[in-house]
Amino acid sequence: MRKTDFPLLEICDLSVSFKMYDSVLGQRDLRVISNLSIKVDKGEILAIAGSSGSGKSLLASAILGILPENAAVAGDMCYNGQKLTPRLQEKLRGTEMALVPQSIAYLDPLMRAGAQADGHKKPCPTAKRRGIFGRLGLSESTEKLYPFQLSGGMARRVLVSTALITDAGLIIADEPTPGMSLHQALEALTLFREMADEGKAVILITHDIDLAFAFADKIAVFYAGTTVETASALDFRTGPESLRHPYSKALWSALPQNGFEPIAGVQPYAGNLPKGCLFAPRCSCKSAKCEQEAPPMRDLRGGEVRCFYAM
Repeated sequence: MRKTDFPLLEICDLSVSFKMYDSVLGQRDLRVISNLSIKVDKGEILAIAGSSGSGKSLLASAILGILPENAAVAGDMCYNGQKLTPRLQEKLRGTEMALVPQSIAYLDPLMRAGAQADGHKKPCPTAKRRGIFGRLGLSESTEKLYPFQLSGGMARRVLVSTALITDAGLIIADEPTPGMSLHQALEALTLFREMADEGKAVILITHDIDLAFAFADKIAVFYAGTTVETASALDFRTGPESLRHPYSKALWSALPQNGFEPIAGVQPYAGNLPKGCLFAPRCSCKSAKCEQEAPPMRDLRGGEVRCFYAM
């Protein structure tokens, strides 16, 4: 993993809220991401883990500047040392920053798969496209097919190829492997790993934590719209004694091979967040302080954690 003087992408205290309307309160702001911080270096894969609704996909949209008009963004985002303004986002989007979207509905129904894979890279070397298609288990004939002619897994692999074929320095892959066989998923993540090893940065948003452990350098754990821990993938492979936050340890214990042990409660809804630590209502180690004060993110044992009592 190559190191630079500053991360390729650094996000500090990001908050995202949406202007909402209802019949009782009228207009209000619904904050869905709060004080979220991550950074990813060139040559690195940062995997983002967390349950549905924790802000993973919204983060991708915020980085690219493709949130809806009723969204308000606060905090600092820097790309390669430059403040990531809306104008810079527009300039970099699709060329220097590439997205593998979560939904196959992003494919243009009127464009053949080969042309969609080429994207902004025109003319694209046919050999390069076919090489990527081949490694993802897509035949040359796939290039001529329209999205309605593709299976869900094939469409997902075409989406992945659109990012792999670019010269983008930052790849954001939002749940890139659902619908793929294990072999295909491993091959896709191997390609992402190769891109990182060539000096690119990859943000891998995934529910498949096991695969993330195998390919990522670092794992960022999200809960209720914020970062609760950032740790090396090795810490997650080692086990809960190497992790810092109670929620990260709970995620590890909830994996089938680790006992499939759930914890009580559910992640709070963005419109009804608790005061203090967002995880406090589900934490067996909470104190009165946790229920009143929000813990800051702090450095601990080579990682970062948002918890007063992590050791």
